[in-house]
Amino acid sequence: MDTISNSFHTLHMPGMASCWKTLNETHQIDKLSFPDGLELLLQSELDSRRNNRIDRLIRNANFKQQASLEELETSDARGIPAGAITQLSTGEYLKNGATIVISGPTGTGKSFLACALGERACRLGYKVRYYTVSRLMDELKLARLEGHELKFFEKIEHLDLLIIDDFGMKRLEGQQQNDFEQIIDDRYHKKSLILSSQLAVADWYGIFSNEMLAEACLDRIVHKSLRFELKGDSMRKKY
Repeated sequence: MDTISNSFHTLHMPGMASCWKTLNETHQIDKLSFPDGLELLLQSELDSRRNNRIDRLIRNANFKQQASLEELETSDARGIPAGAITQLSTGEYLKNGATIVISGPTGTGKSFLACALGERACRLGYKVRYYTVSRLMDELKLARLEGHELKFFEKIEHLDLLIIDDFGMKRLEGQQQNDFEQIIDDRYHKKSLILSSQLAVADWYGIFSNEMLAEACLDRIVHKSLRFELKGDSMRKKY
């Protein structure tokens, strides 16, 4: 028995090793036919690999906070309709490369909603990355200084879902506007984007100093986007 268990570990099959151990400890191994036992072992390994991949996707997403749709307090009064969340929870919008815009005052749960949608996307097997707009611009600036900006743009482009939080916290200047426009253009109708901001969409033009780039970006972001306008008392103590 130890030889079989050791072989599973040698072959990097922890799910099978765990299942084999459980079957022996519960004295079920002799009660199962070979096909039934093999099916249990294979399913255990598949489940283990799937869970490990989900954990890795969530870890790599670098979310600001732990959040899930199950914890989300839906309410029409708060601007988070239950029906809309249920529809998004299927991940269908990710297949269509849809954009989601979340706006509202400080503390209304914008970041939580964005991270909860991102967490669900990870559980569905999609690659996700969370950034504040400041962190995104800082990392891109560093990549440009090191001569790796093309690789950085490719990495961002290949994400199934990009989350940009705190959009509008500071004005985009100079090269930042061009970089932001390229990121948005690369994703348009191809890969999904979640954009969160304290500012109302009507005030977003003021984030850019170049009117032409503002129109190019906002036309792509706002056109056919799914919008959540959060309101109500601060949820900071809860989330």
